[in-house]
Amino acid sequence: MGRTPVFVMAAFLAGLGIGLFARSAVLAAPQQADTRAADLAAIEKLHREDIEATLTQDPKGLVDIWAEDAVRFNPGNPPAVGKPGIQAENEKAHAQYPGLKVLSYMPKYTDIRTQDDLACEWFEREGEYKLSAEAASVKWHARGVEVLKRRQDGSWKFAVMIGNQ
Repeated sequence: MGRTPVFVMAAFLAGLGIGLFARSAVLAAPQQADTRAADLAAIEKLHREDIEATLTQDPKGLVDIWAEDAVRFNPGNPPAVGKPGIQAENEKAHAQYPGLKVLSYMPKYTDIRTQDDLACEWFEREGEYKLSAEAASVKWHARGVEVLKRRQDGSWKFAVMIGNQ
């Protein structure tokens, strides 16, 4: 994927985040504060599930955090589309590096905006991993934007992730 489509997608998501912010500022009401608190708690639960699945490299957990129609854009790879696409990308990485061990994973989220059944957030992640027991550890840092989708049960799943490293 060239830089132009990624730039267009990033600009679209930035506009979505700005629009969500502007709309929520205008429509804010006391009743929405309760809904927002519940949404933020559910989003924080998703973040904890992401941390747990990443640290343990649980194959099921690494897929369960995504919406059915999710799209994940990782640098240097074509987009992984839908849960099956994300699962296939995960399986390919684990087959290539069967001894992968995540030593640390620390995401930070900012500017979380919710509107109806969507949320937008900026992230920074850093971590450390080893590709095998004999390999030296590698530190990494990534930034990006995510769109989350609320499910009917009130839980949230990642719907779009665009990151860089």
